[in-house]
Amino acid sequence: MAADKTIILIGPICSGKTSVAEIISEKLIIPLCSIDDVRFSYYEEIGYEKEVQDEIKKRDGFSGVYQYWKPFEAHTVVRVMQDYENHVIDFDGGHSVYEEAKLLEKVKGALEKFQHVFLLLPSPDDEESVKVLNQRLREFTTDQEVLDVNEHFIRHPSNKVLAKQVVYTNGKSIEDVADEIMSRYTKQM
Repeated sequence: MAADKTIILIGPICSGKTSVAEIISEKLIIPLCSIDDVRFSYYEEIGYEKEVQDEIKKRDGFSGVYQYWKPFEAHTVVRVMQDYENHVIDFDGGHSVYEEAKLLEKVKGALEKFQHVFLLLPSPDDEESVKVLNQRLREFTTDQEVLDVNEHFIRHPSNKVLAKQVVYTNGKSIEDVADEIMSRYTKQM
């Protein structure tokens, strides 16, 4: 089955998805798709407007933009799963977290046939994961709203609902994490 070759990495911001995906793609010679690189073209398919986003950001901050993005993110996941089978796909942090049940079910349906959906987290302990990932995130931003959203990504159950497997990364190098995923992947092939 073609979908069996697809490897999907989900998780909060700064969990290592993109770096791990690049290594896996190179070592297994499977093309790479980073949702961050393609998302806005899919958003536009269903009416996304940057001007609207900018107005929302002025009025409601990042949390408002986050809510504005949710339907576009779910649509993007569905479309990426259609267009990028047999790829290593790394999700943006928000593309696997949905507060609205209808959107979560839409994304769950899009991922259903894919066996290799890996959630990357530092630790099974949410407190430890928040501490580690927000420490990494602070290297890029001091915006408390972004830090709060990332904590929400860690604590929200969506990632665990969507993942078929969890990889805990604390104390492991990016290469070690990639090797663990590739080992699990090849055992299932």
